[in-house]
Amino acid sequence: MGIKEKVSLASEASKLLGACSREVKDCGLRSIAEGLRANSASILAANERDLRLAREADLAGPMLKRLVFDESKLNGVIAGVESLIALDDPVGKILRGTELDNGLELYQVTCPIGVVGVIFEARPDALVQISTLCLKSGNAAVLKGGSEALHTNRELARVIAEATKGTGVPEGWLQLLETRSDVGEMLKLDGLIDLIVPRGSNAFVKYIMDNTNIAVMGHADGICHVYVDESADEAMAVDVVVDSKCQYVSVCNACETLLVHAGIAKRVLPKLVDALRKRQVRLLGCPVARSIVEMDEATDADWDTEYLDYVLSIKVVSSLDDAIDHINRHGSGHTDVIVTSDEAAAERFMALVDSADVFWNCSSRFADGFRFGLGAEVGISTNKIHARGPVGLEGLVIYKYQLKGQGHVVADYAEGRRQFTHVPIVR
Repeated sequence: MGIKEKVSLASEASKLLGACSREVKDCGLRSIAEGLRANSASILAANERDLRLAREADLAGPMLKRLVFDESKLNGVIAGVESLIALDDPVGKILRGTELDNGLELYQVTCPIGVVGVIFEARPDALVQISTLCLKSGNAAVLKGGSEALHTNRELARVIAEATKGTGVPEGWLQLLETRSDVGEMLKLDGLIDLIVPRGSNAFVKYIMDNTNIAVMGHADGICHVYVDESADEAMAVDVVVDSKCQYVSVCNACETLLVHAGIAKRVLPKLVDALRKRQVRLLGCPVARSIVEMDEATDADWDTEYLDYVLSIKVVSSLDDAIDHINRHGSGHTDVIVTSDEAAAERFMALVDSADVFWNCSSRFADGFRFGLGAEVGISTNKIHARGPVGLEGLVIYKYQLKGQGHVVADYAEGRRQFTHVPIVR
């Protein structure tokens, strides 16, 4: 089946899926969870095949870690599907009601986007998260995963699509693309795909934006910072920095640059460096940091680098505003953290740092749709549009205006026979 035919099927399915009740969508989700459990052996075997091929191709360690889809990952995605069932239906919610005149009522109501195309990295758990989020929000999904996860993605897509048959979910709602050339064809289908969410490098995301007329939502690099302020609790700072960097290094919300206030640097830097080195992190420092603790030299390019590995750049800054300025200049607008006991400093940091997620005294790794209670995420958006930060269910719906009248005509208002009232409708 050709790409256009696959996407056409998804487009047709989206028209029906958008009108499906919560009961139908949740029935489909329950069936998916059951299908994943029942097919665990074939899914894990497919992943073993992908891992064997990846090792033979000498795939880099962080990418290999993303590729793993073991029993723990499977149980995790099943729990994610079950958590989606418990969430409210994001479709059909009345955001605002206005009585324009007696008997003429206007409602702003949430509705699905339509067909969502997602191009994502070699992380099989993302396929389950993305497809089920699309189903819950009434959107058809066209997915292209990393080629390294080909066999796992193929098996997961098969299980998910088959699980929803007979549940009332329209067939064809989920389509899997497999080759690099498929992406090029996909970008041309602006009459069939409503939104593309690319997940990958800055160069890749820019390529997608430059080569399609379809709306694009997402982020490129995840250059995230932790700033340790002068009044930070030192033990807390160590815990937050180590978790932000080391809990899972190959993800977009891992810390890549550590900023430390000059007033606390001599006390806290040795403790931070010791804790990070115990986790095998290679440290690159500015001249001031290197005068306090021995480490390799950071170059100007390091402040703009997403390592996705056990590497961290460190800079000593002279003030809170210096830290904010560095983040806004070198960050990617993803997730940035301040560790401080000074509430005023925290409030200033959170107000002035121009990122989708800004945290106080907690790890950058909390920037995640599942942890936010959004039911996992399609991706993280650094765009300044309707969805920003982790894009869960609410980011996958837009709205329409529904106007209910009783034979009202504009001529009556234009010619002065009737007047608008514009009274809010309270429900």
